[in-house]
Amino acid sequence: MSEAATRPATGWLGRLRAGLGRTAQSLSLGIGGIVGRRRLDEGALEELEELLIAADLGAAPAAKLVAGLARSRFGKEVTSEELRAALAGEIAALLAPVARPLAPDPAHRPHVVLVVGVNGTGKTTTIAKLARLWRGEGKSVLIAACDTFRAAAVRQLEIWGERAGAPVVTGPEGADAAGLAYDALARARREGFDVLVVDTAGRLHNKAHLMAELDKIVRVLGKLDADAPHDVVLVLDATTGQNAHRQVETFRDIAHVTGLIVTKLDGSARGGVVVALAERFALPVHAVGVGEGIDDLRPFDAGQFARALMGLDD
Repeated sequence: MSEAATRPATGWLGRLRAGLGRTAQSLSLGIGGIVGRRRLDEGALEELEELLIAADLGAAPAAKLVAGLARSRFGKEVTSEELRAALAGEIAALLAPVARPLAPDPAHRPHVVLVVGVNGTGKTTTIAKLARLWRGEGKSVLIAACDTFRAAAVRQLEIWGERAGAPVVTGPEGADAAGLAYDALARARREGFDVLVVDTAGRLHNKAHLMAELDKIVRVLGKLDADAPHDVVLVLDATTGQNAHRQVETFRDIAHVTGLIVTKLDGSARGGVVVALAERFALPVHAVGVGEGIDDLRPFDAGQFARALMGLDD
């Protein structure tokens, strides 16, 4: 087992390395097997490209990364660590343009964040973790539980909201989600909250209904603030791998997504999907999650992520 997979998960960087440990281990072993046999020739580069694709980095990014290596190191003897460091640098450069924290704009008070995603992606806990981050920055946060058809989800959000120090606006089961969002924004404006986070349903089996519901939420928010929502964030589960691409396509069309948060990296050997999503959609990646704890979500850092993905120390 690689050092990255066995290193204690202390602090955020330790948890990030541990969360990406399965992907890093797979890549480290594969790269070691490739460069341990020969110089970096055409055959080695082809194997490397296949390895990167298998880790869900995507065909286009894998081709770009391998082309960069070919330009600088073709025909040379390289160690596994040298190659992983070179790849980490290339990946960081690819990710840097999309690494953009979700920072509430003080010009909008409250700054309204609409959170969308398929049920089961970790949307509810992600909202609480965002609230915790902003509360740590001294901002006041109000949460609207607008997935009104799932009583368990509403209760879970209330529990997480208490942990994060953020009150949660709820309604009766089956209540009109748009009406609840309107009431929450009215309260946030009235009481001077810095941020309003709106949870939404994620029932993709009926896209027409979901689109109508999200459109209505946006429409009623606009009655109080013509610019709201100021961000539409899609939460994705890394364990779904390539299915994450279909979810981005669907929600981009339904809800005009402005940025992504990728969760459950600790449960996947497909951490490379973040690279594939960044290259294909060029949407901001605001944060990544590596666990269930309330502190296991942090703003996305391209360099840290790339080095953790390659099993390298920061």
